Amino acid sequence: MSELNKTSNEVIQNNLDYTLFSWSKQAGLNPIQAERAEGVYVYTAEGSRIIDFSSQLMNVNIGHGNQRITKAVSDQMEKLSFVYPGMATEIRGKLGKKLKEITPGNLTKAFFTVSGAEGIENSIKLARMYTGRHKIISHYRSYHGATYGALSVGGDPRRFPMDDQAAPNFVHVENPYAYRCPWGTGSIEECGEMALAHLERVIKFENPNSIAAILFEGESGSSGCIKYPPNYWEKLRVLADKYGILLIDDEVMSGFGRTGKMFGIDHHDTTPDIMVLAKGLTSAYIPFGAMMVSDKIANHFDDIPFVLGLTCSAHPVACAAALENISVIQESNLVENAAEMGKYLEVEVEKLMQKHPSIGDFRNTGLLGCIELVKDRETKEPVTPWNASHGEMEPTLRMAAKMKELGMFTFVRWNWIFIAPPLIITKEQIDEGLKIISQVIEIADEYYTGS
Repeated sequence: MSELNKTSNEVIQNNLDYTLFSWSKQAGLNPIQAERAEGVYVYTAEGSRIIDFSSQLMNVNIGHGNQRITKAVSDQMEKLSFVYPGMATEIRGKLGKKLKEITPGNLTKAFFTVSGAEGIENSIKLARMYTGRHKIISHYRSYHGATYGALSVGGDPRRFPMDDQAAPNFVHVENPYAYRCPWGTGSIEECGEMALAHLERVIKFENPNSIAAILFEGESGSSGCIKYPPNYWEKLRVLADKYGILLIDDEVMSGFGRTGKMFGIDHHDTTPDIMVLAKGLTSAYIPFGAMMVSDKIANHFDDIPFVLGLTCSAHPVACAAALENISVIQESNLVENAAEMGKYLEVEVEKLMQKHPSIGDFRNTGLLGCIELVKDRETKEPVTPWNASHGEMEPTLRMAAKMKELGMFTFVRWNWIFIAPPLIITKEQIDEGLKIISQVIEIADEYYTGS
């Protein structure tokens, strides 16, 4: 065994012996040892190159290894690394002003957190504090983070191990999932109308005067990139205003150019009352999050205490990373590139659909997309069922193993393959990635039983 392999094995073994890995049984893990990363590629210690087709956790928006962020962080640390959140800093004010400029409508002030999940937690607390109400409505097919409240408000099945002891006063409703419409409609528009009617019925059942907020993603992400019907958010705004309910927009995954606009909700000409940010805020170079609030909510606390706080809120180093990251996105036209590459991606996946019968649907906005795989296009039976047991996971496990073997990192979850590369990606790199995905989908084709 070479010295390089010995060192690599030791690094991996130390990780396995002394750390816990998220969302996994710990026995039998064989993690990739990431040595360095640049652009849309991650490199292992042995020198293997892996194309990153999901921006890690849909968060490395500007790509890997951008030294502008390194310099911004270093410069800030040389001047000021940390002060408690009650102090004013130059970088904090600059970032708050920039966020006011790029977020929609009358979102005017930022409260800074350390992550997206903490942003969700604080948005829930703020909505309850502001309205005097307690219930929060969210989608069943949604994920809003892994802290206790965020996991409870989401509908993702990863909450089930603690579901019997979930945080109270969270109510879930059906998504307008047109491909598998819960009401059996024949169009995305009709599915949207049924979903809104369903939501209003639930509001009435739950007592409108008890509902503080409706919390939805700006664009659906890890729950299958479910496309919102036309005018869904606009009608949602009208419905919320009718009952005095706040709208919370979770832009943790869909923000900062990911969808071909600065924020997912920008596709819907709507302004929420609260917007939660993270992931692409710093492109994950440093953990950070934020909660933007409307002027009306901000003004509410002029004469009463704003009783939210975090030790590392408005951390100067994280603020510096975020401000420089936004500059990179704007100066490099990454929002526009995401829109352009998204259109190219859709054309190329359409070609794959002609080749692979197991592709039932492809839903995409900018560079936030999901291929849905089925056993039969007519019945839409999934290759692997939603929330599958281990015994039902064979196709997914085979596809994930093949993807790793072929040098790609992205998520294969049940019958979904996600495509969300860094916003710097080129057509040639999309072709490279889709070539690998096509080979992976050949496995799904083996399970196809339709005509």
